[in-house]
Amino acid sequence: MNEHISIGTFLVALDLGGTFVFALSGGVTAVKRRLDVFGVLVLAFAVGNAGGITRDVLIGAIPPAALREWRYLAVSVLAGLVTFFWTPLLDRVWSSVLVFDAAGLALFAVVGTQKALAYGLRPGMAALLGMVTGIGGGMVRDVLVTEVPVVLRADLYAVAALAGAAVVSLGHVMHLPSVPVVTAGAILCFGLRLGAMRYGWHLPVARATQPRGSKTPPASHGS
Repeated sequence: MNEHISIGTFLVALDLGGTFVFALSGGVTAVKRRLDVFGVLVLAFAVGNAGGITRDVLIGAIPPAALREWRYLAVSVLAGLVTFFWTPLLDRVWSSVLVFDAAGLALFAVVGTQKALAYGLRPGMAALLGMVTGIGGGMVRDVLVTEVPVVLRADLYAVAALAGAAVVSLGHVMHLPSVPVVTAGAILCFGLRLGAMRYGWHLPVARATQPRGSKTPPASHGS
């Protein structure tokens, strides 16, 4: 019983941590787009909680934790205020939006998978839901500021989330302790995302075919 409580507390802490760092990424984006303080807080809350709300709705945890518990609103507002008043400090962090996004991606991917498993989903489906949970916040952020979502253009974004989620599902199948497995999955996801950002790791990209009779070589595409 005590072990179950400690694991539950650990997962809630990770969920709140993911909410906070995703809200930071939303707040930094809002400040860079010169939104007012209300706009910063709205974007911080939306980005920080989109993935968790999507996860809870899909597994039937209604109403979602983000709308049921005051802590999710509190950490989102805190992140929004931090970014509004201390953006110059956050800008000293290397690619602050992307780093916060990578951290939120990792935390939400593993927590989403673990919560899906707790609600009875099969390991494969739980990993896919963990990936969806991880990429949800970044997609909402980019759509709200009219950018192409990073999941569609970044190196190893959804794949990193899926890798971290797969570690959690595999640990569940092998009956390994939840805390170290969840931690390992988050570290793997975060490491893959940072490595992709730094070294340009990416999946193979399809080459555009040159139209027949055209003398102009096809443009190369990155991912």
